[in-house]
Amino acid sequence: MTAELVRGQNHPLSQVRLEIRISAGKPVVATAVLGDESGRIHGVEWVAHPGVPTLPGLEVSRQAAADHRLAVDLDAMPAVVHRVGVVLALPTGVGGPTGFGSVAAPFVAVTGLDGAEIATFTLTGLDAESAVVALELYRRQGAWKVRAVGQGYAGGMAELLTDQGLPQAHRLAVEINEAVVRGLARSVPAPPPRTPDGDRSRQTAASALGPDQSGSPYGTQNPPGAQGTHGAQGISGSQSTGGPYGATPAHHGAADAAGGATPADPQSAQSASAPAGGPIDYSHPRRQNTAPPPPPPAAPPAQPGEPARPVAGDATGWSMEERLYNQVWGMFEDLARSTAAYRSAVDFADTRMEKELDQVLSDPRSRIGGQGDAAREAAQAKHSDLVDQAREALDRDLGQLAAEADVVEPALPAAYARWDNPVWHAYRVPMEMPMALRLGDLHLPESEPLRIPMLVRLPLERGLWIDSGRTGSSDGLFTDSHDMRRLAMESAVAHTARLLAVHPVGEFTVHVLDPAGSAAGQLSPLVRSGVLAAPPAAGAAGVTAVLAQLTERVDLLQMAVRGGVADSLPPGFDTAQQLLVVNDFPHGFDDRAVTQLRYLADEGPAVGVHLMMVADREDAAGYGPLLDPLWRGLLRLTPAADDHLADPWVGHAWTYEPALVPPGSQVLEQVLAQVAAARTNYS
Repeated sequence: MTAELVRGQNHPLSQVRLEIRISAGKPVVATAVLGDESGRIHGVEWVAHPGVPTLPGLEVSRQAAADHRLAVDLDAMPAVVHRVGVVLALPTGVGGPTGFGSVAAPFVAVTGLDGAEIATFTLTGLDAESAVVALELYRRQGAWKVRAVGQGYAGGMAELLTDQGLPQAHRLAVEINEAVVRGLARSVPAPPPRTPDGDRSRQTAASALGPDQSGSPYGTQNPPGAQGTHGAQGISGSQSTGGPYGATPAHHGAADAAGGATPADPQSAQSASAPAGGPIDYSHPRRQNTAPPPPPPAAPPAQPGEPARPVAGDATGWSMEERLYNQVWGMFEDLARSTAAYRSAVDFADTRMEKELDQVLSDPRSRIGGQGDAAREAAQAKHSDLVDQAREALDRDLGQLAAEADVVEPALPAAYARWDNPVWHAYRVPMEMPMALRLGDLHLPESEPLRIPMLVRLPLERGLWIDSGRTGSSDGLFTDSHDMRRLAMESAVAHTARLLAVHPVGEFTVHVLDPAGSAAGQLSPLVRSGVLAAPPAAGAAGVTAVLAQLTERVDLLQMAVRGGVADSLPPGFDTAQQLLVVNDFPHGFDDRAVTQLRYLADEGPAVGVHLMMVADREDAAGYGPLLDPLWRGLLRLTPAADDHLADPWVGHAWTYEPALVPPGSQVLEQVLAQVAAARTNYS
C-alpha cells in the first residue's frame, strides 16, 4: 500500500535498497545530503551532487533534469549517518525559473527496486524558494523511516547547506552550479516531437536541458510499449486493489513523472511557456504527459488573471477513455488533499485556542474582570480568522474541482457515466472491454454538492457485496428491512446491467441465485430481456446445481493455466467472464454450498468468475467467524448513501452513493434490449 505523505508525516521503510523518483516538470538539480543524529553535515564529502554523484550507498543524477532517479542502499550507509536528505534546487544562470512557485509542484516517490511505490509526496505551497529539502530518510532505533519535509529556502543551495551546519556551504553551492553548467555543455538537444500521425509508441518527452543521465535512453520513462512500473489502478497501467476505487491505494503512472512540455500537452506547454518567476495555474501537480497522446478538446482561452479553464481529458493517457479515467482519479486525489489541509488547519486552530484559553485560566488574576474576557475574545478571534482562511482556501479548491466536474461529467463514456447521462441514449454494444466501470459516486461532508465518480478497474479483481442490512447513515436508519432488501437488489440489477452493457457480445455471462424467489420483481428487467444465462435458480437444488457448475469451471481453468494449456480447453467451452449474483444469502445454502461460495470468492476472479452478493451479514451470524474472510474479501457497497469507504492516505470517511437508474426512466430496459439483440445477431 502506497503512503501518500503530507508535510511532516513519516512512514516506515520495509526495504533498504530503494529508488527515489523525482518529477518536477522543469529541470532541477537533485542532490542528497548525509547527516548525523542531529542532522548536521560534517563536510562537503557528505553531499552527493552532479559533480560528485556517488557516495557509499548513494547515487544521484549527473546533471539537471525534469526527472531523476536516485539509488539508495541504506545498509551501505556508514554507521555515523543517521539521516539522508533529498534536496531539489533550481539551476541558476541558465535562464530558467527562479522560484518553485512558477513551476508545477514537484512530485517525489520512494520505491522498491521492483518499482512498487512505498511513499509519495507532492511539494505544494512553495513560492520564491529556489531550493527545498523534499524528503528525509532517517534512522530511529535501528529502523529506517521516511519523512515528508518540504522545507524551502529562498537563498538557494547556499542557504540550505548553511542551515544544515556546513561551513563551506557557499563554496559547495558554486561547485554544484558549475557542475550543472558543464553537464549542459555535454547534453544532446532533444529531437523535435513527431507529428500525431507518427508512431506514438516511440515518442518521448525530453527535458529542456537534455536527457537524464540515468543510463536509460528513455530517461525515467519506460521503453516504448512497456507498462509503467507503478502505473495507476490509478490509476494505473497495471491493476491494483484498494482505496475507495476498489478500496485500495492508488499507484501513479510512470507517465505522471513528466519530462518536458510537448505541443500535445497544453498543460505542460503552459508550464514551459510561463515567464521565469511568474505564477502559473494548474489543476493537478502530477497530471503531466510524458509522451504526446492525442490532444484534448480545445478550451476557450482564460482571461488574464483567471485560472486555467478545465478541459475534459486533461490527464495522461493514449486514449480519451484512459485520460478521463486518470483525470477522475486526479480529481479524487485533489479533493482528498484539499479536505485534509482544511481539517488539519481547523484542528490547529482548535488546539491553539485551547492552549491560549488554558494560559488565561491558569492565572487566577485573569479569570475575572475585563482582562480575562478580552483574552478569551482575542483567542476566539484568532481561531475564527484561521478557520475562515482555511475555509476560503478550501472553497477555492472546491470551485475549481466543481468547474472541472461540470466539464468532465458530460464527456464520460457509458462505462463511466451516470444512468441519466445522454450518452446512454446513443448506446451501442462495444467492441472491447473498457478500462473501468462506475459503481457510484463519492463525496465528503465539506464538499456536499461535489460528486466524484467511483470507478473500479475491469476485469473485477474482487467480488461485490451489496449490503442489504441497516447502515449507519440517516437514509439507512429510517428505512425498514424490507425496503433495504428491495433497494439492495435494485442496486445489484443496475450494476449487473452496466457490466453486461460495457462488455462485448459473448464476453460476459450472468447467473442468478434467488433461492426464495423474493427478488422476482427487481430481476424482471434481466429476465424479460433474456440476457441471463438461465432463469434465476430457486431452491436448494438450484443453488447446488449452479455452484457445482461454476466450481467445476474454476477447477478446470486453474488446471489449464497451471499446466500451461490455457488454449486447449474443451470444444464449445464458454470463455466469457462469469458473474454469479446471489440474493438472500444464506437462505438455501447448506454447509457444502457455503464452502463452494467461499471458494468462488477466493479463486474465481483470477480465472474470470466473479461474485456479487446481496446479503445482510446479520442473517449469516450463525456461521460465526467462519465467514469473516468472505466478507473481508468483497468490496462492500450500500443501496443507500453511507460513509463507509476510507481513502488510503489520510483516512477520510467518504460517503458512497450507488449508481441507480432514475425513477421512471426506461434507459436500463433499452440498454438491455440492445444487448439482447446484439447477442441474437451474434449467434
